Amino acid sequence: MVGHTFLYNQCVQFIKRVIDQGDIGTVRYIYSQRLNLGRIRRDVNALWNLAPHDVSILQYWLNEPEPIDVSMTGMCFVQESIEDVAFLNITYPNNIMAHCHVSWLDPQKVRQITVVGSKKMIVYDDLADNKVAIYDKGIDRMAVLGEGMDFDQSPLFTLSHRSGDVILPKIEWKEPLQLEVNHFLDCIMGQDECLTSTEHARNVIQILSLASDKNRTHSRNSHY
Repeated sequence: MVGHTFLYNQCVQFIKRVIDQGDIGTVRYIYSQRLNLGRIRRDVNALWNLAPHDVSILQYWLNEPEPIDVSMTGMCFVQESIEDVAFLNITYPNNIMAHCHVSWLDPQKVRQITVVGSKKMIVYDDLADNKVAIYDKGIDRMAVLGEGMDFDQSPLFTLSHRSGDVILPKIEWKEPLQLEVNHFLDCIMGQDECLTSTEHARNVIQILSLASDKNRTHSRNSHY
């Protein structure tokens, strides 16, 4: 078992249920922002310091898919060879894209993830009073028959903007670390399957490792 405590956050688990139930339709893309001014680390870069949280959540929400492609762009501004800011891009099966922006050099503290579905959209803001907001918004594609067309011909389509209600679900707060410890005990007793298993951790590390390797290769090639 590994300490990916965010997976025991009630908001993260609530959004997982909403996605699994199909309430937002098909997931199209997800993007996260984990930003602040500091704390600057010397032993690890911003990607490995901050992005494991968001990649862990992504893998959990999407049921541990194997990415099709992973890439990263990062820059070292304060310290040599230690990226202070990184943009991580992940392409998953079923045309799902994910983007993670992490930084120690930002004027605002941001802890936010947005999920865009074909029916609805979700914003998870860990710093807000109402941490989860579900937006009944989207672009609907509607078939229409053109003038002079019959039913044997292919229909034309019109795009319609939809802007419905915003739902702020009431989610009971429970201490994630306490839930994690309780879950750990249940797993030891054989009463539950481990949510943050070594397999889950390996998947997260593989994504970050691929991203880091590609960024190093790009950085070396850019010098020539």
